Amino acid sequence: MLRLGVLCLWRRRPLVFGVPAKNLGLRKVASGVSPPGSTSPRALNIFDRDLKRKQKNWAARQPEPMKFDYLKEEVGSRIADRVYDIARKFSLALDVGCGRGYIAQHLNKETVGKFFQVDIAENALKNTLEMEIPTVSVLADEEFLPFRENTFDLVVSSLSLHWVNDLPRALEQIHYVLKPDGVFIGAMFGGDTLYELRCSLQLAETEREGGFSPHVSPFTAVNDLGHLLGRAGFNTLTVDTDEIQVNYPGMFELMEDLQGMGESNCAWNRKALLHRDTMLAAAAVYGEMYGNEDGSVPATYQIYYMIGWKYHDSQAQPAERGSATVSFGELGKINNLMSQEKKSQ
Repeated sequence: MLRLGVLCLWRRRPLVFGVPAKNLGLRKVASGVSPPGSTSPRALNIFDRDLKRKQKNWAARQPEPMKFDYLKEEVGSRIADRVYDIARKFSLALDVGCGRGYIAQHLNKETVGKFFQVDIAENALKNTLEMEIPTVSVLADEEFLPFRENTFDLVVSSLSLHWVNDLPRALEQIHYVLKPDGVFIGAMFGGDTLYELRCSLQLAETEREGGFSPHVSPFTAVNDLGHLLGRAGFNTLTVDTDEIQVNYPGMFELMEDLQGMGESNCAWNRKALLHRDTMLAAAAVYGEMYGNEDGSVPATYQIYYMIGWKYHDSQAQPAERGSATVSFGELGKINNLMSQEKKSQ
């Protein structure tokens, strides 16, 4: 099933949110972080995970981290809506790459009994948002989950898995820690995310420096998600896609917010810096090609939502091949039969 939606937000600067009250949930920290530079033997080493840890820790240490939470808050609420769509209570749940707890804050004790929150950044775990669910904060890498098989009834993940080097293995680990008939609900950035910024930087760098380097990290294609989830062992799959468009005063404000979110590029092949005139040219190209009438510029965030279930005997199964009692040819005659019945009435 594929759904498409668009939400437009206006990002004003400065923007100040209220400081959350003290976290009502129980937080304990256990260590499970992988050694710096360690990856799965079969993985392509695309991202510098140690740098990503530093970026997220820096963002969480800022005086007003909630000023940059608007996008993750929105996606976290949409993940929570999908949890509420499932009519059951989950005794034990896991949030992979939780950040400051953007999903758990939207859930209640009637839906989730206890929440384990995993993140690579210890500062994010120390500054979690207000929530009513008892939580346990675990310092661990999303690529190396320190949990036993068949542990959780629910696993969620919001805007974190696009930074892992081995996405198939990460999905396999999520499937491993789920109980039978458990469900995984996740969200990650899609391939069209920040296409305006990517194009503007490429055009400006090509014109000023005679070539360009990748300044926006690579993303997974939506066509690959279903295959990856099925390969990891999930069934009854659903993939949704949304586009969230945020307006900024200019390109530099957008880049400042990305840094405040902890979403700066951490690919190994990134360019260390851009010349000042190239940055100014990129900002001019951005405004000329994509600018709004009021002088602001839009930034598009494409979000992929995925739902997958771990197999259990109680789940609905497809009928055996050849067991159908009605052919497709006969189904095509239904409209004619219904129209004849209406005429006879």
